[in-house]
Amino acid sequence: MTIVGWESKYQDILKDFGYSRKKDTQSCKLLDSLLPKKTPIVKIRNLIENKPVFVIGAGPSLPSCISILKKYKKITKIVADGATKAMIENNLKPDIVVTDLDGDIKSLKKAGRTNTVMIVHAHGDNAEKIHLVKDFKNCI
Repeated sequence: MTIVGWESKYQDILKDFGYSRKKDTQSCKLLDSLLPKKTPIVKIRNLIENKPVFVIGAGPSLPSCISILKKYKKITKIVADGATKAMIENNLKPDIVVTDLDGDIKSLKKAGRTNTVMIVHAHGDNAEKIHLVKDFKNCI
């Protein structure tokens, strides 16, 4: 599969972040080898299709939003890895965590042991953390 214009965007990303294409490829292959061959895509679809969702990042307003998030327990919460710690500390369960494994590892592991779907992406500077996906119950 080729996405029109992706190669030039990818080259820009490599340059901007100082990533190595070779290391990116190695990390991707390592992640692929550790992930289950059957992915919980249906679970994600059931969580988000035709439903309202909250997308939660670790921005400066997150602490002031915790009380609001607690009022909406039944709305799907898609959480960036940097916000996972705040969610866990406040007894808010992420439904989906999107991570490159650069967030708080203890919180990511805690979320990963539940039914939370962990969407992990590999890149050239996280290869040493890729093994953590083995601890996640539902991982893509």
